[in-house]
Amino acid sequence: MGSRLSVVNALRGFLPARAILHEEEDTRPYECDGLTAYRQLPMVVALPETEAQVRKILQTCHAMGVPVVPRGAGTGLSGGALPPGDGVLLSMAKFMRAVRVDPLARVAVVQPGVRNAAISELAAPHGLYYAPDPSSQIACTIGGNVAENSGGVHCLKYGLTLHNVLGLRGFTIEGEPIALGGEALDAPGYDLLALAIGSEGMLVVVTEVTVKLLPKPQSARVIMASFADVEKAGDAVAKIIAAGIIPAGLEMMDKPATRAVEEFVGAGYDLEAAAILLCESDGTSEEVEDEIARMKAVLEGAGATRMTVSRDEAERLRFWSGRKAAFPAMGRISPDYYCMDGTIPRKRLGEVLNFIAALEKKYGLRCQNVFHAGDGNLHPLILFDANNPDELDRTERFAAEVLEKCVAVGGTITGEHGVGVEKINQMCVQFRPDELELFHALKRAFDPAGLLNPGKAVPTLARCAEFGRMHVHGGKLPHADLPRF
Repeated sequence: MGSRLSVVNALRGFLPARAILHEEEDTRPYECDGLTAYRQLPMVVALPETEAQVRKILQTCHAMGVPVVPRGAGTGLSGGALPPGDGVLLSMAKFMRAVRVDPLARVAVVQPGVRNAAISELAAPHGLYYAPDPSSQIACTIGGNVAENSGGVHCLKYGLTLHNVLGLRGFTIEGEPIALGGEALDAPGYDLLALAIGSEGMLVVVTEVTVKLLPKPQSARVIMASFADVEKAGDAVAKIIAAGIIPAGLEMMDKPATRAVEEFVGAGYDLEAAAILLCESDGTSEEVEDEIARMKAVLEGAGATRMTVSRDEAERLRFWSGRKAAFPAMGRISPDYYCMDGTIPRKRLGEVLNFIAALEKKYGLRCQNVFHAGDGNLHPLILFDANNPDELDRTERFAAEVLEKCVAVGGTITGEHGVGVEKINQMCVQFRPDELELFHALKRAFDPAGLLNPGKAVPTLARCAEFGRMHVHGGKLPHADLPRF
């Protein structure tokens, strides 16, 4: 393990001074990602500009036994880019070049620091776009999207990052070049591309991404449907899918979230509804008109009290602007918010929303709910004040119960934000010890010394045993077969 001075001196051998930050006032902006409740000042921040520099940084840190944490734009919400206090934070912010856009093959090759929205801007002159659209798309980078397997409001029809990335290039912690996937329909050997996407920076440092581009739909319209209670709205989501309809987007917001958003952006939402659904159709004009009519019929049968269909593109974008502004809207009504990310079967939406409402009373905290409802991917936003230690503690316990409820109803503890440090204890609830050991074996295959983003995503069995000792839920211990410390 190297000291700060030894690491800085080693990096100075091949990096310019501007690419090495080690004074506190320079490293402080990198102390956390979007999960601001967890902070750690990095020992050193490196800002390479070339692949050769990235490779040399990794080789140097590996030789010195120094941990490395890759970082994109820092918009992640699970603490995946939380710095190592004894290592190097590797910022990929300067990798902002679009290598090429091929409109005939419908692909774009970009560096990891290119913003999500910028890919569609590059492709727009060719009538193409990049489909995954996280709410943070104006700021988040494609490298971070790859690390977390990000989704967005249109992921129901068009898929997550996993379904829209064709290839990656980068380096292992030892500085070995690695290329996964490609522009062909298939790649030889095991599907390591799928393994790397969503691996939270634990397996490879990505330096180039090849993404799939899609033709921009000729037409798109969205229905804003109101419901008198959240269970009916949840049931409507399941009924739309059961009818054989796959909307381009199917989002849900409860009344508190809708009110906060409406005051923030004026999207034209129904403030009297207990919940609203945004149901979008895209395609040719004929396809859209037919699908809108079919969805309206299902929604009416499911108990919708009011429906408004966007009349033009400006109104459609206004409806979506509210949903995409849901997170920043919370900043106007609460000092802090804790954004959860779990996934459940669609048919359990109403049940889980009622469960969350009961937790609000139990913990004395407000929670506003927005959902990628079509995927069952929920984002409860717990409002709290981080300056109050008791509120932070109650928020963490509230969040843990929500995640464990997701597992109990047949879901998972994450949909698109990753595990990071936020949900690492809940990994002990979701997975058996032998499954966790398999995850560790995969990690060792890429990073035997455990230096790349250590301590994230996959807990040790000792941690799970300790968590089990402290955590009794429903009268049962997680992994009761493990020895307690």
